Amino acid sequence: LEVPDFKNALKQFQKLVEKTVTQKTKKRLGLYLEDEDEIDYDKFCTTTQTIFGPEVKDHNIKAFFRKISNNLDARTEWCEIFGYFIGEGGAMSSQLKEENMVFLVSEKQQISHAVVKRQDVIKCIAKVPHLDFIVTSSEKGVLTIFNNQRKSFFSYPFYFHQDTAWITGCDFLPQLKCVVAVTERTVIVWDYKSKGSQNNCFIIKPMENGLLCVCTVTMPDHLAKDNILMGDDKGYVHLLTVTSDHFGLKQCKGKKDSQLQVLDSKTFTVVKRKLHDDWTVKVKYISDLNCFG
Repeated sequence: LEVPDFKNALKQFQKLVEKTVTQKTKKRLGLYLEDEDEIDYDKFCTTTQTIFGPEVKDHNIKAFFRKISNNLDARTEWCEIFGYFIGEGGAMSSQLKEENMVFLVSEKQQISHAVVKRQDVIKCIAKVPHLDFIVTSSEKGVLTIFNNQRKSFFSYPFYFHQDTAWITGCDFLPQLKCVVAVTERTVIVWDYKSKGSQNNCFIIKPMENGLLCVCTVTMPDHLAKDNILMGDDKGYVHLLTVTSDHFGLKQCKGKKDSQLQVLDSKTFTVVKRKLHDDWTVKVKYISDLNCFG
């Protein structure tokens, strides 16, 4: 950087950092009142670029500011403002040692799907530790599995032809090794392992009330059978039992080569309990207690 007096610039920056940390310390102790001299992120960023010049990247300033904001006792070096980090473990080592990790904007990666060309929203994320991947469901009907390598993933775009209901939650069925998702009136079971596009998605409908969430009951001794907990908009919690026979041996409606197979919900074992008159927006099974919350 072409700064006339770089040593003086470093001194000014050090004073800026010390003043910022002092203000935040007093504020946390309840000793500091806001005034015109308070240094927020915008002022910190503007002052830093005034000291060193506009070549300093915004994301490096933001990472530095978040670091001192999250940990007022953190060790900082002036070179971090330029994206360099001192440490034996590489460029990111000093950040990895911090209690609150900072994700730089430059490190983020956007993964797009060729089929999805409209704005969408992720509604649910479910981690599958024993298989080391993550399942996500989007509001407009895309189920995706991300494996442990960010750049490698496969997904199944699920679109409703006549049903405009949005997906409200997803989870993983450990025994059947399928993805389960719920909409307002249907349960979706996706066999992501099936080859090609034949018979890999099953639709269980109709459901009595609007489903708002879903989770799997983990029972390792139940082979080829999974239990699913679902909350709805009438205060009920439903327990749905699914087996491999439902998806492998039953004859389903529609063409044999169709991706979507519709199953009647009456053929499944469903137990429900009413807990209250409000929405049940989250349900979680606690295996150690053999109960749900």
